[in-house]
Amino acid sequence: MAHGSQNGVSRMNCHPEYYLKDGNITFHVEGTLFRVHRHFFERESQFFIQEFAKTPQGGTSDTSAFRLDEVTAADFTKFLWVWYSPLYRRGSLTEPKEHWLTILELSTKWQFLDMQKLAIDELEKLNIEPIEKITTYDKHKIDKLLLLPAYKLLCKRTTRITDEEGEKLKVPTLLRIFEARDRARSAAEGRHLSSADADKELERILIEVFALNSHATNQQGAQSQTKSDPDPNSKPNPNGNGAANGHKPSGSGSSTQNDKQQQKDADKTKGTVCYSVY
Repeated sequence: MAHGSQNGVSRMNCHPEYYLKDGNITFHVEGTLFRVHRHFFERESQFFIQEFAKTPQGGTSDTSAFRLDEVTAADFTKFLWVWYSPLYRRGSLTEPKEHWLTILELSTKWQFLDMQKLAIDELEKLNIEPIEKITTYDKHKIDKLLLLPAYKLLCKRTTRITDEEGEKLKVPTLLRIFEARDRARSAAEGRHLSSADADKELERILIEVFALNSHATNQQGAQSQTKSDPDPNSKPNPNGNGAANGHKPSGSGSSTQNDKQQQKDADKTKGTVCYSVY
């Protein structure tokens, strides 16, 4: 939960990369101050819009920094990376699975829908073990259609699901995996199915067992409803489509000269010690 600071004096470090001279919102995370751009948080997150409304002056200075609990400074750094990383703007994404899992966790928790979609898109490119993928996607209520390949791999496994793995999966998921596997084996008995045909049959059974067709219909209906009934109070966004664009905030620019200036500003803050009230 984000909230305003409390009385008291603490000696804290400014983050070496994300304590920006032109930032206009300060966060306090694990004894570290982050000064970034409020625009991103208000543009993309209903959670932060509501939190900012509770304390209008919160975060306007180091002494009134918004304190973020239940998140580490390292994880918050990964979260901010989405907006500020030059590598991201060039489209050269080579971050490991753990990096995107952190971004997925925080974007879901704080309701950054565009950033959540970005994290899912990047996780889909990685080779994630089926049980980990199923438990992660279920935890964050991600579209089950994306889990079809993981379900198939579990059904095709020649080894049994261990007790430890079974504890990670929910009972309904386990029962459906067992049902789909048994039905696929029964369907193959007495039939000479090619590998491709057997794979298609298993996929058909999984779609039926997990009701993925109805899930897809519900997803499409929700999207259609959103498009046909826009929020009458919403305003056009002149700054693009959110986190997935990876833009810098307005005023920071993207020219080489401005990039160099920002780097100089960041260098000046490295190792800076800040005194803040919290």
